[in-house]
Amino acid sequence: MPPSVLYAKPAVRSRDGLAAAQSRDAAAAGARILAQGGHAVDAAVAVSLALGTVEPWMSGLGGGGFATLWDAAKREVRCLDYGMIAPQGINPADYPLTGSPTAEGFFGWPGVLEDRNILGPYSIAVPGLVSGLALAHRTYGRLPWADLVQPAIRLAARGLSLDWYGALSLLVEAKGLDRFEATRDLYLPGGRVPQPFEEGAAVFLKLGRLIDTLKKLAAPDGPERFYRGDIAEDLIRDLQAAGSRITRADLERYQARFIDPVEIAYRDATIYAPSGLTAGPTLKRVLGAWAERLPAIGHARGMGGAKPDAGHYAVYAEALDHAYRDRLQNMGATNKEAADSETRPSCTSHFCVADKDGNVVAWTQTLLSRFGSFVLSPSTGILMNNGIMWFDPAPGKPNSIRPGARPLSNMCPTVALSPRLGALAIGASGGRKIMPSVAQILSFMVDFGMDLDGAFHCPRIDVSGGEVALVDRRLGQTVVDTIGRRMKAELTDLAPYPAQFANPSATQAAPDGMKLGAADLASPWSGAVAPSDLA
Repeated sequence: MPPSVLYAKPAVRSRDGLAAAQSRDAAAAGARILAQGGHAVDAAVAVSLALGTVEPWMSGLGGGGFATLWDAAKREVRCLDYGMIAPQGINPADYPLTGSPTAEGFFGWPGVLEDRNILGPYSIAVPGLVSGLALAHRTYGRLPWADLVQPAIRLAARGLSLDWYGALSLLVEAKGLDRFEATRDLYLPGGRVPQPFEEGAAVFLKLGRLIDTLKKLAAPDGPERFYRGDIAEDLIRDLQAAGSRITRADLERYQARFIDPVEIAYRDATIYAPSGLTAGPTLKRVLGAWAERLPAIGHARGMGGAKPDAGHYAVYAEALDHAYRDRLQNMGATNKEAADSETRPSCTSHFCVADKDGNVVAWTQTLLSRFGSFVLSPSTGILMNNGIMWFDPAPGKPNSIRPGARPLSNMCPTVALSPRLGALAIGASGGRKIMPSVAQILSFMVDFGMDLDGAFHCPRIDVSGGEVALVDRRLGQTVVDTIGRRMKAELTDLAPYPAQFANPSATQAAPDGMKLGAADLASPWSGAVAPSDLA
């Protein structure tokens, strides 16, 4: 069976709205909120919290991220920054240099004793996810906060699915999970990766005290309790016992914030992504180069059936290569070291929502590395991020470890508006691979006139700062040879693991009132769910 048949996941259509995510279970949580009359942001809160129970190695209450939101009534785009920050009491002396490269092999700076900046209690930054959810809900929400937490509570009560993919997700990081007692006890019961089910009844792994924390979070003052109440008290006690520098004051002072988006004029579309130390500015550069050099076949001729050829992919590759070389060498002129840190792979959750009124949300959240710091708070069941890994451990550099600092991010939750598209929310997970994926899908739809389904099924390349352009095998040798005239290129497979390409999700509020959703083709768990799909 050819790969093009193996990887078919049709876009979902609904007039009542829908959610698209890396986990269909989490998308269904959002669809249930939409069925109750919730705003797209209400559904986003539900999806976000649900993801922390169904793919806890990617994101959760101990992480942070960015979102881009389109309010159809106000005709307004806003970006939300709920990223992690370094604690005020962080001490650079806690990260003594070894004089050797980091054991991980992904950084351009010296290694640190015991890899403290990468895993363990010293790698944890102040989490922002709950503050971001609360701010979004206060600003746009229609339904009571408690209603939005209930789907996550139900999923936590069920537990983590231990099908082959769930078990694989534990297996690939079993060595790190085994290093910390609370994490080992939860995810490696009996000291080993749980046996996945093969046939018959499904098997689920309980998630410790996370369900109790979610029940507390469901109270009207739940977010306040996370940063200033009993959840904060339990969390800080556990973190400080493990050796973290995070204090109650760090949680108390944390505030998510709205930031100005990057606005990008591209053909007949206006595209918005987060500004600052995100992938938004690099997306703007890439689309600017494509606007000058890429023949806008679909846009110019009004065709929906055109597809990029080898020459178009070569234009994609060259512009991406230039943009990433500049990003990694000169990001913000004084942030070269911050840009270099992007070579560390990250694990992230991305999802999108569209509601019946045409509001759309693109939401990206992360623990950074898979399982973050590997530190689990036993009193709360919260798995913590490893945000400090983004900082240069060498003192005196622009991106050196310092109190209250914010790291550079690859995240690129994006909203595109045009008379033909309506409102499109799109983003992806996958570290540096995120922006090339988002940019290409935008080009497929804007330049070549593809619909959402066609754009997600069109093969992509990845050029994200490495020496080799990765080409989806379905594109064939001609594309490799054409790109190869400028840079090394090779064929690779679209597969769930190892993921050679980013994992996108998107929703669209089309001009005719139809809502569409699409999710990553290769992931066995991803999907888009409408209220009508619910049992």
